[in-house]
Amino acid sequence: MYNTIEKNTMYELTEKKSKFIANLIYIENKLYAENKIKEFKKKFFDARHNCYAYRVLENNEIYEKSSDDGEPSDTAGNPMLNLLQKNNLCNVLVIVTRYFGGILLGTGGLVRSYSGATSGAIEKASIIAIDIGTEFEIVLDYPNFQNFEYYCQKNNINITSKKYEENINCHIEIDNITKEKFLEDIKNKNLNIINYKELNIKYIKKIGDL
Repeated sequence: MYNTIEKNTMYELTEKKSKFIANLIYIENKLYAENKIKEFKKKFFDARHNCYAYRVLENNEIYEKSSDDGEPSDTAGNPMLNLLQKNNLCNVLVIVTRYFGGILLGTGGLVRSYSGATSGAIEKASIIAIDIGTEFEIVLDYPNFQNFEYYCQKNNINITSKKYEENINCHIEIDNITKEKFLEDIKNKNLNIINYKELNIKYIKKIGDL
């Protein structure tokens, strides 16, 4: 079980006229993180530095990356990454944008400022749990769909998409504990489903668990 953020959060810190803007961003994968980093560098092109760190779950492994973006080595990216690790945060990107105020902070001052901005954003954020689960594709007929929706609501199964054609085709996210009961209910005909297909491992936000 890991933690993540419910929604993106921003926190601002000023140290000796330098402004540090921390953005804590939920990410699904490495590609999304890298695109967000490019987007923020373009958005804050006039800033001196856009330092970042992120941790993301992919293929049942945690991938980590950080950057000082021109600041002295280990004064920004790694301290920010350490805070993500300390708080067991995954699928989270933190970007701290610095506008230089004309006064040098020294390596210690930089570590404190980047860490302080990151900590402020984490403290401000709503932290929730991530559960490892599965994405399914489900096909069922129209008369049974209302009962299926009720079943999903009762068992905390998230219906992520619906397509109305000859039958209803929908995608669901389900945690691995509930998955066993779900498959058993299909087998025992407690759920009237035409067809189902297991798609991908999914990392599911469990709102309200923390």
